[in-house]
Amino acid sequence: MASSSFRLKLVAVVGAASLVLAACGSKDEASPSSTSTPAPTSSEASTPETSGSETAPETSDSAPVESSTDSTEETTGGGTPSGDALKIGTLLPQTGSLAFLGPPEFAGVHLALKEINEAGGVLGSDVVGIDSDSGDTSTNIATQSVDGLLKQGVSAIVGAASSGVSFTVIDKITKAGVIQISPANTSPDFTTYDDNGLYFRTAPSDVLQGRVLGNLVVQDGFQNVAIMALDDPYGTGLATNVQKAVEAAGGKIVEKIIYDPKAASYSSEVAKVAAAKPDALVLIGFDETIKVVNELVSANIGPASLPTYFVDGNTSNYGTGDGGFPEGTLKGVKGTLPGANPGEEFKAKLLAVDPALKDFSYAGESYDATVVVALGAIVAKSTDGKAIAATLVDVTSGGTKCKSFAECAPLAEAGTDFDYDGQSGPIEFDANGDPTTATIGVYQYGADNKYTSLDFIEGSLT
Repeated sequence: MASSSFRLKLVAVVGAASLVLAACGSKDEASPSSTSTPAPTSSEASTPETSGSETAPETSDSAPVESSTDSTEETTGGGTPSGDALKIGTLLPQTGSLAFLGPPEFAGVHLALKEINEAGGVLGSDVVGIDSDSGDTSTNIATQSVDGLLKQGVSAIVGAASSGVSFTVIDKITKAGVIQISPANTSPDFTTYDDNGLYFRTAPSDVLQGRVLGNLVVQDGFQNVAIMALDDPYGTGLATNVQKAVEAAGGKIVEKIIYDPKAASYSSEVAKVAAAKPDALVLIGFDETIKVVNELVSANIGPASLPTYFVDGNTSNYGTGDGGFPEGTLKGVKGTLPGANPGEEFKAKLLAVDPALKDFSYAGESYDATVVVALGAIVAKSTDGKAIAATLVDVTSGGTKCKSFAECAPLAEAGTDFDYDGQSGPIEFDANGDPTTATIGVYQYGADNKYTSLDFIEGSLT
């Protein structure tokens, strides 16, 4: 068994300089293993307006960053690293439209790796973490990052956050015999996707979020609802499920607009919403939400006059002043966000990893994704991606309940049937790699344009 001292290795696969080149389309000079600059801290990328940040989250002092070229190993069949250590890569947003989600997701992974290695690691070695940037669908960063991670022999990749980004790399990852486990993909299309049994997610399908949100809108007393959603698999899928829930609860969708998230203006879309005279608006978006809300306010149908609901893609702490909204802009807005109440103890642990964190969105799901892969490797007695994947349904269902790697690992090593229930909830993977039970948090914004929790609703997807 490895020493109990913490020897976590985090390797930044994509650095700031290479990201700039990749964003400009240079394939020759944007090698994913060319540098080891740290990823963005949450103070730089905690809200959508800072999504252009080109650095990665800082790790704790006990988690040194090494040059990726120092730890590159050849990959053998089935994604098995030639070395002994289990390698887990991240494909999470350091840049792009979801960069505000990056810091809590990186912190969740880094905390899990820290605790795993403090508890003795996996199969006698510390687990190695290798960080990379997912960018967004407007760039080729994710593909380059995946190439770098596969070259270094990872058994699993935690990410991407964006469903749209995951669809661009899922075939490359799973055909290499490597597990892809996303902490934030919610598109229903992944449920039936042909993934060789290697795709999992710790966030629930938007079938559940759509149901909770649609019911919430009608329960709040609104019958005539407008939906604005960005045009990608996440936006259109969630919009469909919100519509189903609203209509099933007796409400009516009076306008449904699927918009281009890169549009220069949303004046025509806002005009359509105004003409429909809805009782409430569901806005499904990413960082373009700032522009959309400002145009809604200009048209006198902002949140102050038209009750507005956000989703996980835009429920963030925006604040006031530079880069935020004027005070009171979002007061009363409600939002839904998959994930159980993180609790003060878990938040404190995350803040020890990244003291600059401003919110904790998908931190629990990222933490759990990392832990279940590590536990699966112990059960499989292998770092082979396919072998680990074959254990994950059992790791998260049936048997003796346990809630941490340190608690579950001895059971796994002894061959005892166990059931990991994590920070994000029970998980309970089904044969499609979907969690069958999950929690959706309901939040509300105050005058400071920051959100606080109202309720946590657990639901089943079976």
